Amino acid sequence: MVCFLRAVGKRGTAVVCARRKSHVIETGGGDVTRSITKPALLCGLLAGYAAWPAAAYAQADYPRKPVRLIVPSAPGGGTDLVARLIAQKAGEAWGQSVIVENNSGGATTIGTNLVAKAAPDGYTLLMTTANFAFIPAINSRLPYDPEKDFTPVVVTVTQTDCLVVNPGVPARSVAELIALAKARPDELRYGSGGNGSVGHFAVELFRSLAKIKLVHVPYKGTGPVTTAVISGEIHLQIANVASLLPAVKAGRVRALAVTGVHRAKIVPELPTIAEAGVPGYEFDNWYGLWAPAGTPAAVVRKINEEVNRALMTPALQARFAESGIETMGGSPERFAAYLASELKKWSAVARDAGIKAD
Repeated sequence: MVCFLRAVGKRGTAVVCARRKSHVIETGGGDVTRSITKPALLCGLLAGYAAWPAAAYAQADYPRKPVRLIVPSAPGGGTDLVARLIAQKAGEAWGQSVIVENNSGGATTIGTNLVAKAAPDGYTLLMTTANFAFIPAINSRLPYDPEKDFTPVVVTVTQTDCLVVNPGVPARSVAELIALAKARPDELRYGSGGNGSVGHFAVELFRSLAKIKLVHVPYKGTGPVTTAVISGEIHLQIANVASLLPAVKAGRVRALAVTGVHRAKIVPELPTIAEAGVPGYEFDNWYGLWAPAGTPAAVVRKINEEVNRALMTPALQARFAESGIETMGGSPERFAAYLASELKKWSAVARDAGIKAD
């Protein structure tokens, strides 16, 4: 019996022999010989044994080429900043380039869909904000499914928002603002960067839990909203604390509370909305890293571990702190569970407020 091909795998060694198209599987307990008469079955056996070590090697050797990190929004924003800082650290550790590509449009759905349809090999990743959980709540015609088409990798950071009012509003606390809104239903106006935006959802959650009536005024971007609060065109907004801080310090707006589950390091003197009188209120503008569904678990784990290491470095934490950003990290499983809760939470807010896509 002359053997002409060996395929070495973890489960043993397949040896194909010339006589009668038989094969031998060598194991620790001896040889087992079976006769195979169908060539297709024989080829399948060889493919299984040969492919296993190749796949394992590919995952262990990841990345072997540059990685694309898609940001589904324009350059210069918070998502872009977070993506570039993490890409730099990961690229240095891996010895491979992590290239950030801004693919904006469609309220982030264009770039997001690009990753959903990408090969699940770990070489095309996605960075999003919490709007990844908002959009499905208001748009039932998305070209992707947020849970089925993506593999959660890690929650990278959170950026606390802040509730501010025009200085002329007779409210110096959250409790006073709620009392004012109840005394003047549908009179207080709040602004956001557009229908279904972060600022829209954040205030609607506040309105719902506080049981008050407010009027929503959408703008094109958060910058014009802050200008409108300063001028008195509208009464309040919720937006990124770092972007509002200059106006707060100058006395042009009054900060009442932050939106997170705990006080923000950048403004530790401000209470959370929950501790200021609205139990259960929690809004963190998180930034998440995703891979296409079907990406090998070993590759996902390797990316997760490297990003977690990067988030622990003092230099990166200090750089994020300048923008009021706090590092998070954690396992893919934790991220998946968090996404499920976020989708449920914001879907309920959208239904209650009647928020729909423009």
